[in-house]
Amino acid sequence: MRLLAPLLAALLLAAPAESAELTGTLKKIHDNNRLVLGVRDTATPFSYLDQNQKVVGFAVDICLRIADAVKRELKMPGLEVGMEFVNSSSRIPLMTNGTVDLECGTTTNNAERKKQVDFTNTHFLTATRFVSRKDQHIAGLDDLRGKTVSSVAGSTNILMLIKANNERKLGITVIAAKDVPEGFLMVETGRAAAFVMDDVQLSVIAAQSKEPAAYVVSEETLSNPEPYGIMLRKDDPAFKAVVDRATADLYRSPEITALYDRWFLRPVPPRGLNYNVPLSSALRWAFAHPTDNSDPAFYAH
Repeated sequence: MRLLAPLLAALLLAAPAESAELTGTLKKIHDNNRLVLGVRDTATPFSYLDQNQKVVGFAVDICLRIADAVKRELKMPGLEVGMEFVNSSSRIPLMTNGTVDLECGTTTNNAERKKQVDFTNTHFLTATRFVSRKDQHIAGLDDLRGKTVSSVAGSTNILMLIKANNERKLGITVIAAKDVPEGFLMVETGRAAAFVMDDVQLSVIAAQSKEPAAYVVSEETLSNPEPYGIMLRKDDPAFKAVVDRATADLYRSPEITALYDRWFLRPVPPRGLNYNVPLSSALRWAFAHPTDNSDPAFYAH
């Protein structure tokens, strides 16, 4: 008993030590037995609702792989993975106030946002363009002079539109939509001559419309290809290390090509549309060399 007493005391002291060593998001997840993903309901095919009202998509699949890594890191196989809907305006506040732990969607990783949040390795590259009706014969931004143009509130795209409008003195009236469907609806209904957004999202929303052949995505871009990243809280190195390792392992593996093909090169729910967005050479390079670099010029390969 004399020998057992010190051993029991040591075990009792060591038991809480493991959880006490946890900090930041890992501690929050451990203590709550819950990891919360910030998801979108309309960001097809990255994060959206299918015909069963289940959240699915390319970015969601990546976040679920990260969740598996967190379960292993915390040795909590039964960890609950919850989901909370976010949009362009609410995603950063809900991240910084602790409501969500990972944001799984179409958030551009840029220097301005990195002042408030952090990002893991890049999972997509996109450029800002606009979509318009073919019968309007709008070839470039100059053809939008004096017209009304929509974009999404809180997005980098609307800032680029405003910047181009001011610099080129185009006299464009900018309307802020709450999300991609609303922004495109303004073009469909004639309330806007064009909708400015990430090119992949423009291709997707046009393909989903009643008249896909009636719309055209501009050749002119308002930006260099920009990186999307899974967003997480700033100044949390322990959690970021787990997330970075999980995404790097996934992106270097053949599984990422299978995931990409599933969402961009094959029919996807709910309507069985194929968005036919081939894996670019720049993104293929980014997958082979995982990075959270926010500089668009870095990806010019």
